[in-house]
Amino acid sequence: MTIRQARTWAAVTVTAALLLVLGIALARRAEPATPLARPATVTPTPTPTPGTADGAAPPVIVPGRPGEPAGLRAGAEVREAAPPRYNSLDVWFVRMMIPHHQQALEMAALAPDRAADPRVRAVADRIRAAQQPEIGVMRAWLTTRGLPAEVPGHDHGTMRGMQSAEAMRQLATARGAEFDRRFVRMMTDHHQGAVAMATDLLKVGVDQTMQEFANSVAAEQTVEIGRLAELVPSS
Repeated sequence: MTIRQARTWAAVTVTAALLLVLGIALARRAEPATPLARPATVTPTPTPTPGTADGAAPPVIVPGRPGEPAGLRAGAEVREAAPPRYNSLDVWFVRMMIPHHQQALEMAALAPDRAADPRVRAVADRIRAAQQPEIGVMRAWLTTRGLPAEVPGHDHGTMRGMQSAEAMRQLATARGAEFDRRFVRMMTDHHQGAVAMATDLLKVGVDQTMQEFANSVAAEQTVEIGRLAELVPSS
């Protein structure tokens, strides 16, 4: 084979190879594209709806204390109000304070016809206006709980601040300045006893209504003691 023939043969071989490669490339481009696999459908997990059986309890607005704003708390954190609680000391306080108030009303009822100082009559009027409704509150508290108001066999005269039958008789027979002096002395002692009883309950009672009531009694009658002290200093 001559050099020219060898070169011709080499050129033909190279050309054939190029044509083969080009043919393969064209054939691949002509094939239909393989469809891509569609991604699997993922069903999203539903978000629990507040207040439903599967969701959390809805938030609850919780009132704040006096002078404070309301707050927002998760419903699961707020429980239903517990039933009212009270103990034997709450009951005893109510049963004792009813006759205690009643004696204060008896003394106050004597003032309009016997007192000389109009300020004494004014104090007596305030006592009647305050303590008569309070007796109704205490009786209703006992009735709601199915408890009797009476304590058979108990001597109410032994309670702090209670005035003896003789002292009450002397007050009823007194007139003018004498009545004023006796009234101020006896009512001051009576109020001090009520304040002591109410303060004691604040330490040992558990009923919320009676806690508020005792706090009110202690505060109001302490103020009243101050008013009485200004009426007849020499008493």
